[in-house]
Amino acid sequence: MCEIFGVIGREDFCANEYLKTFYSHSDKHPHGWGLACINKDEVMLEKESKQAGKSNYLKERLSQPVKAKTVLGHIRYATIGNIDYRNCHPYSGKDNYSRRWTFIHNGTIFDYPALNSYINKQVGDTDSERILLYILDKINEEQQARQRKLSFDERFDIIDSIVREMAKGNKLNFLLSDGRYLYVHSNCKETLYYLEKEDVTLFSTRPLSDENWQLVEFATLLAYKNGRLVKTGTTHNNEYVENKEAIKFLYQIFSDL
Repeated sequence: MCEIFGVIGREDFCANEYLKTFYSHSDKHPHGWGLACINKDEVMLEKESKQAGKSNYLKERLSQPVKAKTVLGHIRYATIGNIDYRNCHPYSGKDNYSRRWTFIHNGTIFDYPALNSYINKQVGDTDSERILLYILDKINEEQQARQRKLSFDERFDIIDSIVREMAKGNKLNFLLSDGRYLYVHSNCKETLYYLEKEDVTLFSTRPLSDENWQLVEFATLLAYKNGRLVKTGTTHNNEYVENKEAIKFLYQIFSDL
């Protein structure tokens, strides 16, 4: 599986110290790395389909400050999709009111038929990219019906509904930014932690320091703004339990395509 990292703060936060530790885990997640620095609708995406620890580009990048109000990082262990640039996270796209969304995922979608129609529309091959395209379509459908931008509460309710359904039988650990808010979800126990500091909250698949990292609230969509929790969704019972044999079988299927 992959690992994910995120930061959301009131002001720009320099994430280098934590990112260096995060990317050092790439020996077990060697199939690509990604980084997004987000300030409202401006997103700088950088990624490569090579192991983070062997990337000269990433080494140079981390020698300079990585600063933004929202920062997302990803290291990939491929289960669905080939090892190439198109399949590296983060993924990013705009809704029909030009709000930019950026997404990273640690998990696998084994069964969710609503995503199948995106196989011929997506750029790469991953289930993660399909999740973002599906969310954008649902946001756009509601905006089209209302003929206006959605409020934060309306956007949250749509994502909350999607999460409760998609989490059934699937691993759905993710961080999703809409440029102002960061949406957070985990339904696999002890696989996503958070660290609350002054005016900033960090997230990671594994603790990245000796500080007081805590487990993210389980099986519940959360939303953060300016470094603090601002909204909690409906807790569901769709826990995902790791099944290595199922993942191996799925990997073999997609490797043969």
